[in-house]
Amino acid sequence: MLFTIDIGTSSFKSAVWSHEGKRVSFYSVPLSIDINDGSRQESKPQQWLGAFEESCKKHKNLKSVEAIVISGNGPSLVPVTGEPSPAGKLTVPAENARLWLDKRAVKYQKEVSHIMGGFVDAKFFLPKIMYIKNEEPDIYNQTKYFLGCPEYLAYVLTGKAKTVFPCEGFDRWFWDSTVLEKLKLDFKKFPSFIKPGDFFGTLISAIAEQFGFTKNIPVISGGPDFYAAILGSGVTEPGQACNRTGTSDGINLCTKNFVNADELMSYRHPINEFWNLSGIIDSTGKSIEKGINQLGLSSYNDFFELAESGKAGLKNSNFANSILEEIGFKIKDVLLKMENAGEKAVQLRVTGGLSGNSFLNQLKADITGINILTGEYKEAELQGLAIIGSCTLGKYASYSEASGVFVSNKVIFKPNNRNTALYNQLYNEYKK
Repeated sequence: MLFTIDIGTSSFKSAVWSHEGKRVSFYSVPLSIDINDGSRQESKPQQWLGAFEESCKKHKNLKSVEAIVISGNGPSLVPVTGEPSPAGKLTVPAENARLWLDKRAVKYQKEVSHIMGGFVDAKFFLPKIMYIKNEEPDIYNQTKYFLGCPEYLAYVLTGKAKTVFPCEGFDRWFWDSTVLEKLKLDFKKFPSFIKPGDFFGTLISAIAEQFGFTKNIPVISGGPDFYAAILGSGVTEPGQACNRTGTSDGINLCTKNFVNADELMSYRHPINEFWNLSGIIDSTGKSIEKGINQLGLSSYNDFFELAESGKAGLKNSNFANSILEEIGFKIKDVLLKMENAGEKAVQLRVTGGLSGNSFLNQLKADITGINILTGEYKEAELQGLAIIGSCTLGKYASYSEASGVFVSNKVIFKPNNRNTALYNQLYNEYKK
């Protein structure tokens, strides 16, 4: 059995899996975000530890778990100021995590981009670290390690500080000794790199005993959340794409070749013979949340019911529907950029919190003009982590083989050609 954990922006999700692809149990804990003036977006990493403890109490038979596999949102940065307790207490002192949404470090992105030889957004690790070094020197001096979101939890569980370097193609967003020297950053605050599928270490004995795990079980890196979701959605061949829905959306297209294109990222696919072409849409679920608040609604269900009603003359339903159409147009925009770069998506596998909404899925199919597929489980990150863990433990020979066992399609939404023709016209208006 495998215990998988994905630390999202708004929820901490976990599941227990068999090696045959059956999800034995699932649990989700809501997380809070501290927002100030739109640029500062932080989260208390201690709430992830509380969510881990709560999750362990909800899942049964943890004695049968052979490994823990962790992924999380990023690039979220945790300035860690202390060390794990030798007594196995589930705590390590740390400052608030600067979430991937945090944009305070804009003034440092130019310097970092110059040194890295290409644009590095303020939301990535190095601009954030430069901001802390120059604007919050007390925090910088107290920091023992700068860790990502899943790396922090792994440090608490194993006592081993590691940084996960996702794959080939990510060099611009990470560092080496030359980069750290040029930025005058303290080498000791940057742990050594591991890759997805590598061990962070083994579970601290006292923590294993406290929560009912077997001693010395490995804690495995699942990489960033998008990396796990690619495998968990079954995107294993060129032309297949994954649409991760949530606070934001990510489009990940499997390609045969590396692609150099503005506004898109190209890096090695989890299946090493291929590449992944990625486009990010910052605000999707967040836009719906704003719509819910503006319309005075109480839930996502109320919002989608209103959007689906769509009767002429109902301003509120038109407004709700327009938010969803905008999400569809943004996805189409990313897919067209990929097509202009020479890579075309032939199907879109939708995962995440909004993937269970049939109305939105059909809208995406109509706007993009390609088939939308949904899987048995919405939480593809957790499924991908189980695939990674099973392969690391030698249960399968390859990610492709494991994905074929774990992933099954549930529903296919086909474009309505008449609606697609209309949306092609409206897309031109949207672009204007």
